Amino acid sequence: MSTSTALPRPGVLKLAGLIARDIKLAHSIFALPFAILGAFLARPEGSSWARFAGQLGLIVVCMVCARTWAMLFNRLADRRIDAANPRTARRVFAAGVLSHRQGWSAAALAAGAFIGSTALFRVLFQNPWPVALSIPVLAWIAFYSLTKRFTFLCHVFLGGALAASPIAAAIAVHPASVLAWPAAVPAVFWIAGMVLVWVAGFDVIYALQDLDFDRRIGLSSIPARFGASGALWISRALHAVAIGCLVAAGLADARLGWLYWLGVAAVIGLLTAEHAVLIRRGRAGLDMAFFTLNGIVSCVLGVAGSIDTVIGPG
Repeated sequence: MSTSTALPRPGVLKLAGLIARDIKLAHSIFALPFAILGAFLARPEGSSWARFAGQLGLIVVCMVCARTWAMLFNRLADRRIDAANPRTARRVFAAGVLSHRQGWSAAALAAGAFIGSTALFRVLFQNPWPVALSIPVLAWIAFYSLTKRFTFLCHVFLGGALAASPIAAAIAVHPASVLAWPAAVPAVFWIAGMVLVWVAGFDVIYALQDLDFDRRIGLSSIPARFGASGALWISRALHAVAIGCLVAAGLADARLGWLYWLGVAAVIGLLTAEHAVLIRRGRAGLDMAFFTLNGIVSCVLGVAGSIDTVIGPG
């Protein structure tokens, strides 16, 4: 009997709970604040707040659906690799708690919900771009899961997947903010660049956990290629570039005033603390460096920048 038919069939709520816990749904916090910031940057001056609130609500739904799809694709594509890795062997698809058929059904549901949500921008706001780009976006954010098989730059591809969030949100709110020049909002692109290198930098740190495993089975990563010390220096360099992108964003948009710059200062402090924790505690500090501090980085900057676009410099 096949594994998929031998497995019990959990109820819908239990299945959803197992999947949400496995893909760490709460980690949507890493990209969501930047999507919201991209939306605020793109919002035309004087536009209706009721309309914008509706757009923001749909953006949040799209973000959750897109991340669910991407993480399920990752878990399913890597289920055999995860099963061989002691750190990840208990993930639900690697351990056989859920079958790959159940996983692909859930992934298809998330992808369908994402496409349907993007279509509502066409129906409610006469904006056809989100649904037109929905399938390319789904393909792009899933592609990262395959890159560790052939390039140590897989971390950059993950950063690129999350960097799409402020750009996609800006297109959803006001397509010209991204797609037209000179009407485009340059700060959106600088924020996207920041997300790319910031995520790549902390994913390099996260990959330190699997350095020995990746080398043993021939997977590609910056730690596997350059060792722990080299990987940490590359992560620091990426985060230095991220700070430069934040500075460029602030200089490119006059609406980003003192509150945004306080947020940038806080991000500099948090990233410095992240690397200090790793220097002091090594791999034992990964949980604090990866989850706690990076979650705070996204929230601080997203909130500060969003508020500043409303109150303006002062």
